[in-house]
Amino acid sequence: MSMKMLPTRDGYGHGLIELGATNPDVIVLDADLAKSTRSDWFQAKYPDRFFDIGIAEQDMIGTAAGLALGGKIPFATTYAVFVAGRAWDQVRTTVCYSKLNVKIAGAHGGISAGGDGATHQSLEDIAVMRVLPNMTVIIPGDANEAKKATIAVSKIDGPCYLRFAREATPVFTEESDPFEIGKAIVLRPGKDVTIIAAGPLVYEALLAHDQLAAEGISARVINMHTIKPLDEAAVLAAAQETGAVVTIDEAQMAGGLGSAVAEFLVNHCPIPVERVGINDTFLECGLPEELAVKYELTAKDFACAAKKVIARKTLG
Repeated sequence: MSMKMLPTRDGYGHGLIELGATNPDVIVLDADLAKSTRSDWFQAKYPDRFFDIGIAEQDMIGTAAGLALGGKIPFATTYAVFVAGRAWDQVRTTVCYSKLNVKIAGAHGGISAGGDGATHQSLEDIAVMRVLPNMTVIIPGDANEAKKATIAVSKIDGPCYLRFAREATPVFTEESDPFEIGKAIVLRPGKDVTIIAAGPLVYEALLAHDQLAAEGISARVINMHTIKPLDEAAVLAAAQETGAVVTIDEAQMAGGLGSAVAEFLVNHCPIPVERVGINDTFLECGLPEELAVKYELTAKDFACAAKKVIARKTLG
């Protein structure tokens, strides 16, 4: 397992550069945050296909919609908290209602903008994007996966939301690993419990697997990088084969990955599910690693949740 550290937003920047070289229809827009979102990498190489709309997120989404109607593939880029908040009406009514081919990139998602406080810590974006008809929602686990996801969304038609982290996180996948939208990846086999995660916290899930293995517990780890459409076959197989599931959200638990998994299982395979994530609160300011400890988003917490849900399986 590699311990190379890179922000997932770097993978977005590299993906945009590759798309710029291979697809002349790709256009990149930003809302005055190009350096932070890494869209300035595309700007440096393809300035005639880059537009800084300024601090006007609604205008950026509207412009992206117009470009999509003109046959282009626009990537509208800003912080996750702004595009999911300020521009949600335009995303809903202008983009999703008409099923326009707009790709939305939300940087600094989750707790990675910890020091900027609650106004910048995007914890609600997964829920509000997932609820929209026609929207695909993806949270890449590391920089390699972020690049693949960026390229992959350019090849499908319709609205897509990509969420990226600010801080450098472990690169635990290889450049050669396959990536398919809507297709989960089983990173570790297991028979006692399944841990389902997305984004950089997948790495913590892998550490939790190792902690549990040391105690004789066999934990399956699934990288559910695509929140919508959910890989229902992978969830069903995990439920039937392990009988207990832990879900991990670097977001509000309401409406997130855990909700998606639980909503599916309640209808198809009711088993004990333990959801881990932010529980209906705004966070304090702090370093991301400090926030992860305070709000129980570490490997130790995931291992505890796994043992808790296994106990519920035994009681059942």
